Amino acid sequence: MSENATATPPTRALDSVSGISRKGLPQGTVGVFGAVIIGLSVCAPAYTLTASVGPAAQEVGWQMPAIFLAGFIPMLLVALGYRALNSRMPDSGTSFTWGTRAFGPWIGWMAGWGLIAATVLVLSNLAGVAVDFLFESLDILMNGGGEVANLASVVWINIIVCLAFMAMATFISYRGMTSTKIFQYVTVFFQLGVMAWFILAMFFFAEPNPDSGVRNMPELSWFNPFAIDSFGAFSAGLAVSIFVYWGWDTVLTLGEETKASKGRMSTEGKASMILVAILLVMYVGTATATLVWAGTGDGEFGLGNTDIAENVFAAIAHPVMGPLAIFLTFGILLSAVSSINTTAISPARTLLAMSHYGALPAFMKKIHPKYKSPYVALLWSSAVASVFYAVMRFLSEDVLWDTITALGMMVCFYYGITALSSTWYFRKTASKLGWRFFTTAFLLPGLGGIFLLITFVTTTIDSFDPEFGSGSNIAGLGLVGILGVVVLLIGVVIMLVWSRRSPAFFRGEVLQVGDDSTDPQSLELFDDHIESHERR
Repeated sequence: MSENATATPPTRALDSVSGISRKGLPQGTVGVFGAVIIGLSVCAPAYTLTASVGPAAQEVGWQMPAIFLAGFIPMLLVALGYRALNSRMPDSGTSFTWGTRAFGPWIGWMAGWGLIAATVLVLSNLAGVAVDFLFESLDILMNGGGEVANLASVVWINIIVCLAFMAMATFISYRGMTSTKIFQYVTVFFQLGVMAWFILAMFFFAEPNPDSGVRNMPELSWFNPFAIDSFGAFSAGLAVSIFVYWGWDTVLTLGEETKASKGRMSTEGKASMILVAILLVMYVGTATATLVWAGTGDGEFGLGNTDIAENVFAAIAHPVMGPLAIFLTFGILLSAVSSINTTAISPARTLLAMSHYGALPAFMKKIHPKYKSPYVALLWSSAVASVFYAVMRFLSEDVLWDTITALGMMVCFYYGITALSSTWYFRKTASKLGWRFFTTAFLLPGLGGIFLLITFVTTTIDSFDPEFGSGSNIAGLGLVGILGVVVLLIGVVIMLVWSRRSPAFFRGEVLQVGDDSTDPQSLELFDDHIESHERR
């Protein structure tokens, strides 16, 4: 192969293998470290925790660390399946592409839709949190005594500022991965440093909670999921905990843009494993520290206080950190803003892949000639998220809480399908490639997928209870349940309409259904510069 060909491998349709082909994204732009940073930015620990600690504590009380541990287990099992599938098919469509190849175009399409829907929900939530913390930061800087912070509750101001944040983040993503990485390095390191400081203060340095006057001592029961009162509380709490881990899979959508791997695992596969481990330590540590300081009472700063549930850190930042609380407030603001930017990576590349393979209109697959970003898909996903937030803000003041829970449902849906795709795709070869591959590519992803789909079904049923989530309801039906079902039904309608417009994809003529035994060389053919797993 010539030097020129190595630098710019040709785009080719792999009709003899699977139908997978390149989409024009720039190759070799992201390494392991850069991918981990982007993943951390998407997960946005500072934002994620302030948005989830309250709802989680409302559902499971003192067992909040346990529910974060419980949420990690299916995430780990699913991550193993993602890694295995990515090793064979490093396609930017991830869940969509893999679900299609394993189960056919209809299930694959819905897996892609689940990913897109989840991302739209979280983008709107991110923007809402960013608005809250912008005005909170301004209030602290201006000594507003709460007057400036209260501007965030004015609906029209909230929506205008939210749209401005969305526009800014979209512009940065529009300019491609290089611009995105530079922006993320600064924001990620700042928020991680601030969060470490905040956690240590709650454990050791801050004055005790004024409500109780004491600092709680951690107990083993905090880490025991079987101590949770009911299965309903467990499933609701689990939906929240799955939300906090959501986003690590964005790293794998970069499979066509990462640098060559120097080992048997792909660059993006390594990054996803490192990312999941970092998140586990941070989330369980923060949950424990918050219980130590705040407790579960319903006082002014207690986690049982429903008035602070949507934004716990905003309420407790000053009592914990004193005048330095501005750093936490600003860190969460940066976390939310930077996450809007990187979160848009995933739906844009999924829309790109779906359009590329004929599962959505062709205009979505356009790549910017200069920045090499999927700019049309990016603009569409950002626009839909902006409209969704504006509408939901008018419908419910508790939109942040309810979208978190609805997001957890969507994540359970498409993660479950993707995990089972690994089990089904490798069913014929897993036992032939050794016990380790059998366990990590077949058995464990299957268990994780089944668990998540069961959680999706049970949570969906429970979510129609008007008391579920924030308690917001329409005609006596819980808003969370309405959100989840309506979003999925919209996907079904779009799929059915497009199947009449573009039947080739839905007949299985574009992406062929297959398995690992029929695709022995799919990775090598798809991407010349990535070292594949050695076939045994």
